[in-house]
Amino acid sequence: MSSKSVAVVGVTGAVGQEMLDVLETRDFPLSSIRPLASERSAGKTVRFRGEELPVEVLGEDSFSGIDLAFFSAGASISRDYAPVAVDS
Repeated sequence: MSSKSVAVVGVTGAVGQEMLDVLETRDFPLSSIRPLASERSAGKTVRFRGEELPVEVLGEDSFSGIDLAFFSAGASISRDYAPVAVDS
């Protein structure tokens, strides 16, 4: 499997954190990861593969260059942004 650019939407929540843990534990082949969350999480960081990564605020342009997106931010956010991710 080739390396993928991955986005995790809702990364600061419990499910988002579990997604990061699974990606790390399973040594998922990714070339980059983009942690995404709401404006409330601006300035926070998440730990992945020994690095602290800044959380980016979810927006219309968040999926540029992303191959695969995981959503755990609730139904309304997923309903709004999943089509944006697909179109990107």
